[in-house]
Amino acid sequence: MMNIKHMLEDSNRYLMNTYNRAPIVLRKGRGTRVWDINGNEYIDFLGGVSVNVLGHCHPKIVIALQKQAQRLIHVSNLYNIEPQIELAKVLVELSFADQVFFCNSGAEANEAAIKLARKYAKEHHGDYKIEIITATNSFHGRTITTLSATGQDKLKKGFEPLTPGFVNVEFNNIEDLASAVSENTCAVLLEPIQGEGGVRPATVEYLKEARKICSDNDVLLILDEVQTGIGRTGKLFAYEHYEIEPDIMTLGKGLGGGVPIGAMLAKKDIASSFVPGSHGSTFGGNPLVCASALATIEAIMEDGILLEECNRLGEYMKKRLTELKKEFPSLILHVRGKGLLIGVEINRDCGPIVEECLKRGFLINCTAGSTLRFAPPLIVSEHEIDKLIDVLDEMFGRLQ
Repeated sequence: MMNIKHMLEDSNRYLMNTYNRAPIVLRKGRGTRVWDINGNEYIDFLGGVSVNVLGHCHPKIVIALQKQAQRLIHVSNLYNIEPQIELAKVLVELSFADQVFFCNSGAEANEAAIKLARKYAKEHHGDYKIEIITATNSFHGRTITTLSATGQDKLKKGFEPLTPGFVNVEFNNIEDLASAVSENTCAVLLEPIQGEGGVRPATVEYLKEARKICSDNDVLLILDEVQTGIGRTGKLFAYEHYEIEPDIMTLGKGLGGGVPIGAMLAKKDIASSFVPGSHGSTFGGNPLVCASALATIEAIMEDGILLEECNRLGEYMKKRLTELKKEFPSLILHVRGKGLLIGVEINRDCGPIVEECLKRGFLINCTAGSTLRFAPPLIVSEHEIDKLIDVLDEMFGRLQ
């Protein structure tokens, strides 16, 4: 057995203290399972925080990475890149968009969307049109500007001064959104489901009306699908559930199947505001990550039933969790989500439950303080869901 004590000491010594890391060191993953350096097995119900949509080390992704690494790992965006062109074409064909910009993360994709929205608005309306409306409890990234857009004050503390030009309104309150739109508004930036904000879905009525308000006021609608995109909600993109189309959409997390990539998609008349020199990214859309993203999307689309199964399994998991809510009504406040992005809000800090699940061989997550977040690979099984429910049942029984 590896000396985990020394490994954890080195982690504390050499890594900046930016995460509350669990006291394990993961070494290997296959499908829905991961193993630590001492051989202990865990079922991953967090999926790298919505990243590993096809599970760990999916053969199609591994082969794509191996082949591309032998051929070409990186080249400048000053030249055309074959896998990047192919990936952009696939994303456009599968979405509302006409053109794509690639970067390295969801935060970078949101940063690009903010820049594009402001540049487009200034070119078409004037320098005064710079404000972007975002929602309470939203999360759009850790850069100074995406943090400024984020609707959680606790995350901003200590990083002032922040980027000006953002107006925060209550999520799912269409009157609040409508009243915030002014002649200075250039865009509305929303998550179809607020992941970091406690797994809170937008209502169909809210997003449909938000789309109408934006259209009526010459305001761009940006959907942050960093966490919801690439099959997580049972459709390739979450906006498909709402029967609307955004003007701009951002992707990250699940897009690469485990490698770091982000994308900002837009309609052509908006995308045309970016010209050479407007924006860029040294590593954005490099051959290696684009090959992995292509393999991820191809595997999802070729499967034929994976998205249907995501819907079915998500409903099954919510049903089992709702049964727990009926059993422990004073402890469990809400069960919510769509597809395999599910949150369970409880009446206390959920950190101890996450720790206990880890001891029982399950990786889950606590978000917004009191919400258990589940985002397993889309290949999770009913049997694995049942095993987790049994553990939660026992734990909630002891807590109540």
